[in-house]
Amino acid sequence: MQAFETRVDPYPDSPPPQPPATLAAFLWAGTEGMRPWLAGMVLLTACIGAFEAWLFGLMGQVVDLLAAVDRSQLWSAHGELLLGLAGLLLASTAVVALQVAIKHQTLAGSFPMRLRWQFHRRMLGQSLAFYSDEFAGRIATKVMQGALAVRDTVFIVGDILVFVTLYFATIVGVLGGLALWLLLPFALWLAAYLLAVRHFVPRLGRAAQAQADARSLMTGRITDAYTNIATVKLFSHGQREAGHARGAMQDFLVTVHRQMRLVTGFEIVNHGLSMLLIGGTAGTALWLWTQQAVGLGAVAAATAMALRLNGMSHWIMWETASLFEHIGTAQDAMNTLSRPHSVVDRPGAPALQVQRGEIVFERVAFSYGRAADPAAAGRGLRMQDFNLHIRPGEKIGLVGRSGAGKSTLVHLLLRFYDLEGGRILIDGQDIAGVRQDSLRAQIGMVTQDTALLHRSVRENILYGRPDADEAALHAAAERAQAAGFIAQLRDAKGRSGYEAQVGERGVKLSGGQRQRIAIARVMLKDAPILLLDEATSALDSEVEQAIQASLGELMAGKTVVAIAHRLSTIAAMDRLVVMDQGRIVESGDHRSLLARGGLYARLWAHQSGGFLGEDDDEAPGTVSSAPPAAPTATAHS
Repeated sequence: MQAFETRVDPYPDSPPPQPPATLAAFLWAGTEGMRPWLAGMVLLTACIGAFEAWLFGLMGQVVDLLAAVDRSQLWSAHGELLLGLAGLLLASTAVVALQVAIKHQTLAGSFPMRLRWQFHRRMLGQSLAFYSDEFAGRIATKVMQGALAVRDTVFIVGDILVFVTLYFATIVGVLGGLALWLLLPFALWLAAYLLAVRHFVPRLGRAAQAQADARSLMTGRITDAYTNIATVKLFSHGQREAGHARGAMQDFLVTVHRQMRLVTGFEIVNHGLSMLLIGGTAGTALWLWTQQAVGLGAVAAATAMALRLNGMSHWIMWETASLFEHIGTAQDAMNTLSRPHSVVDRPGAPALQVQRGEIVFERVAFSYGRAADPAAAGRGLRMQDFNLHIRPGEKIGLVGRSGAGKSTLVHLLLRFYDLEGGRILIDGQDIAGVRQDSLRAQIGMVTQDTALLHRSVRENILYGRPDADEAALHAAAERAQAAGFIAQLRDAKGRSGYEAQVGERGVKLSGGQRQRIAIARVMLKDAPILLLDEATSALDSEVEQAIQASLGELMAGKTVVAIAHRLSTIAAMDRLVVMDQGRIVESGDHRSLLARGGLYARLWAHQSGGFLGEDDDEAPGTVSSAPPAAPTATAHS
């Protein structure tokens, strides 16, 4: 049986296509790579359905034979017929074995795994704006459940439509050959059953779709609480989060009750129709027998078929209910998974080549909206005709109040969002015309809110350069002043040092430890362009001072863009660019900007403990014209 398990590749290398936005097309696209095996499974299912109905007819002929033949002559006169029947039974076993091997060994595991692989790669290509609208847990749920829903929908359609259609077609042929009157109870039952299906199934479908959406929301809320467990505990809001999740659970339970009321009604109606079918079929067959229109075999075959349909109708009912639940889940997943990527590479886009590190923002126009970060939309930030030239190897500091556009500038340089107008050039190459992965491969960045992957320390540092050797790994950790505490790490499973797991988002480490691992990761990457966003904000003064030389060494020969609210950390940069409401309002070095007495001077005057004040409209106080002691350039994102 293991040979069947390797018939399908669950991890194709081809780029994942955009899923269609209509349900039938979405389901059909999901079968790509599986269709020959699905066709084989369906064909075998059809054979099994036809054989099962035909078998009842054969059993009826055996009953007639037993009623007519002398017992002593049964094997001598009809032995070949009985042996042939036994051979058919054995052959059916082989057909069933092949059908279930294809269904369960070839398709049941690899089919949804292939879809998960494709969906996951598709989601990894979505923009930051996409993820700002969605819970991470909700997206993961749709990837996992959507794949299962597509598989189960295809399986059920194959089983119900093919098996039942062939089964009924064979029944019509067998019973019609015995007596047309025997078809009347089956025809009446089928008509009533289809009416019941028409009434209940669409309602079950709507209830299932509502349930799938409610389940995703419930999972998302629960995951959100787990992801932010430190914040939940910090504010002692365990009960509040429980209540928040309870609201989603209650909404989900409402959809479950609505669905189960429909299932209960369908079950009652289905059982009543089945009893009428059995009674009607048996009564009709007996009446025909009394009229000598059929033999005992026909009575036995017709009654057996009715009894089989009693059990099958329950199976059809549950499979139909499951079908529409899966369809609802698939539709809910499709609404997310089929969204087109908002930031895409142009066909045949080349890789970015960085030789000098010159960066030019040329008449850039950009504003936040629904397609971008909704959280920032409320700030009303808009850039219009924005120009900035950063010379090769120049180190600039971005200064401004929160919402001035500093982070937006960095995000645009990384092409997390596309521009509305203008262009951004790196060494003369428009970043919109190169591959995104090649662009970001040339940029190193550490953010103030450093998040690590839930993996080992080694894997987190090697994320900067996966092919780095052991010596380079340790050297980066040493330069980031991280080697000392890494050696002391030990996780719950006894793994220590570089093999210790850091927990989700690095929760097992302190903020300073996370920051140092992030700095080590960027040091290992050694990209020609460096983006620094409060790189040392989480470090204590002693550690910060210890890594200054390493950061200075890292910045040597690189183009650096640094953001810092603590102005003392960027005052010694080559140039300071002061931003306000998406515009550059001042530019120059620390001393010249202080002498100018403008926005930068006011911000410097409002520093309290080295951090920016929020209100820069007050009259400035006494402004020191002296640069900070031991100025550093350590912002890092």
